Amino acid sequence: MNNQITLNHIPIRTELRAGDVGAIMSMHGRLYYKEYGYSRPFEHYVAQSLAEFLERYEPMRNRIWVCEHEDRMVGSLVLMDRGDAAQLRYFLLEPEYRGFGLGSKLLDLFMEFMRGCRYQSSYLWTTEQQLTAAKLYMRYGYRLTEEKPSTAFGVPLIEQRYDMTL
Repeated sequence: MNNQITLNHIPIRTELRAGDVGAIMSMHGRLYYKEYGYSRPFEHYVAQSLAEFLERYEPMRNRIWVCEHEDRMVGSLVLMDRGDAAQLRYFLLEPEYRGFGLGSKLLDLFMEFMRGCRYQSSYLWTTEQQLTAAKLYMRYGYRLTEEKPSTAFGVPLIEQRYDMTL
């Protein structure tokens, strides 16, 4: 990525388009394998939950944010309607698009939509390896509420749940 790229160069859209779900699945499978060794069980989990998102997608209560640069997806975030709660999912940026505020911008948009929909709370699941993301979540008011050992993604790890009440 060119060092001259700023937030102004990265359009973020909320219209769900053909290929978005496949691109999110591909980005997750590729990056989580490369960065953490997550294997086929992780891709299976991502595929199942993205299928649920598509089945339940209703744009007034669910939202996708897609970051694009030079005609390719470079980041994503999904809000899934869980009744009174908004589940934060698929928050991921390509490595070269990290560190200049794009993640914060996505979370700002998430929070704005969540408040507009009058959700009472929000939660997310992640792993203990996501230290930078966890710091960002906590800046936005999420608190670690649960931890459990897991091998569900093909490697031993600690899954973590973060919750926030509005």
